Amino acid sequence: MENLLNHIQKFVDLRESELELFRSKLYQIKFEKKEQLISVGKVEGYLYFIDNGIVRFYIPNEDRDTTFAFGFKNQFVSAYDSFLTRSPAKYQIESLTAIHAWRLSYQDLQDLYDKIENGERLGRLIAELLLLKKLEREVSLLKYNAEQRYFNLYSEQPKLIEHIPLKYIASYIGVQPESLSRIRAKIS
Repeated sequence: MENLLNHIQKFVDLRESELELFRSKLYQIKFEKKEQLISVGKVEGYLYFIDNGIVRFYIPNEDRDTTFAFGFKNQFVSAYDSFLTRSPAKYQIESLTAIHAWRLSYQDLQDLYDKIENGERLGRLIAELLLLKKLEREVSLLKYNAEQRYFNLYSEQPKLIEHIPLKYIASYIGVQPESLSRIRAKIS
């Protein structure tokens, strides 16, 4: 929990009483490998902070899933559009490794907004982080070729992507697994 609280303190300076309130709203959760954090059609109830592990965001398809994002240690993850609008999720989030995380419910977050002096500012800054991550992904798809997208992912998370199956990385960068093998051989 201290990792999350230290992360939060980078955004806003919370008084001890506010930190205690924040702690009281957090719930420690663990997911085994290949567990769903959220499924299509369910309303997202939580905002997660990954203490350890990797998740993938994907759209399930009959022939092949489309992976469009990953979440790593020290990142907030959620089907955030579903979380905000209280509408069913259009995609799924799955653990690729065992996950240790902290979660905060939608209602508890609303309560923190009301009771913590800088609560809404904290929420805005977290939302901005999630938006920036999404925009970075969109720019990557529009600006870079598959080789550069792979290189960027590898540069950002070199040790962690070893734990991601190649078929998910291929989907993420927009190529077939065979093409990813050629890209990896070329970069090595």
